[in-house]
Amino acid sequence: MTLVAPAPPEDRAEQQRRLEDAYRHCAAIAARHGKSYHLATRLLTPDRRPAVHALYAAARSADDLVDVPGDDPAGELAGWSRALLAELDAGWSADPVRLALVHTYRRYAIPVEHLVDFLAAMSTDLEVTGYPDLAALDRYMWGSAAVIGLQVLPVLGTAPGVTRKEAAPYAIALGEAFQLTNFCRDVAEDALRGRVYLPADLMAAHGVTWGQLAARHCDARFTSLMREMVAITRRRYDDAEPGTRLLAPESRDCVRAATALYGGILTEIERAGYRVLDRRVRVSRSRRLAVFAHRLAAAQVARVSVTRAKPKSRSSTGA
Repeated sequence: MTLVAPAPPEDRAEQQRRLEDAYRHCAAIAARHGKSYHLATRLLTPDRRPAVHALYAAARSADDLVDVPGDDPAGELAGWSRALLAELDAGWSADPVRLALVHTYRRYAIPVEHLVDFLAAMSTDLEVTGYPDLAALDRYMWGSAAVIGLQVLPVLGTAPGVTRKEAAPYAIALGEAFQLTNFCRDVAEDALRGRVYLPADLMAAHGVTWGQLAARHCDARFTSLMREMVAITRRRYDDAEPGTRLLAPESRDCVRAATALYGGILTEIERAGYRVLDRRVRVSRSRRLAVFAHRLAAAQVARVSVTRAKPKSRSSTGA
């Protein structure tokens, strides 16, 4: 069945109103569900923030279809995906999250292949419950994490003389580092959903079983496994770090803040003695605000420089 995307309102002012409402809707989703990410986006120039919120909200919406499923999660995800791809081609959607995403994709010329690969990874979560080794997990993370970094990269922009292709490997590594951090933090939550994102060969090497995860039993074996997983994740952050200087100057402090905040989850896991099975580890609000304040001055200097160099856009959405 061929889907026909809705046409935009004929009145240009009404189009603009709906688009700005859609971006505000996405910002609210990001603020509610991604406190660290949302705080970091406040360090971006105002014209960039809505697009990052749209990318986050779309990823969250698709993820919720999988993680908080209805009666037919596969059908709901497939329907949502088909509608989005048709709307991307047409340039308009009646759904606020998809409308903001369509506008973002078209505005920043983000390759549609990234979206297709992301949606395929979400579909995988409905079928695959575990991964035999880190290489297999990396293949899954191409769609669930790497392409997220590649989607955000055009929004952040690159430094003068730096191409997207040069910056792409670091965007991929940072997306994977964030995703691996989620896997380390959410072991118990994922196990309740019948999924394990810890490589099976590492679990076996440390003597950890699926049953142990489901029972939320922390012991020396689980601690040893998580210590290795945290080390693996930190190496991804190390791989990503050189890429920050390749970004547009006015975007660097946002990435540095997001890295400090999300990487800080690993520190909190260590402080908790790797006990992520019986509690949800998080970065405190005071720590989040401290990181934000630390980066704010540098971000403001960069933003002032950019504002002086560029004319003002007509709206924060760039429409």
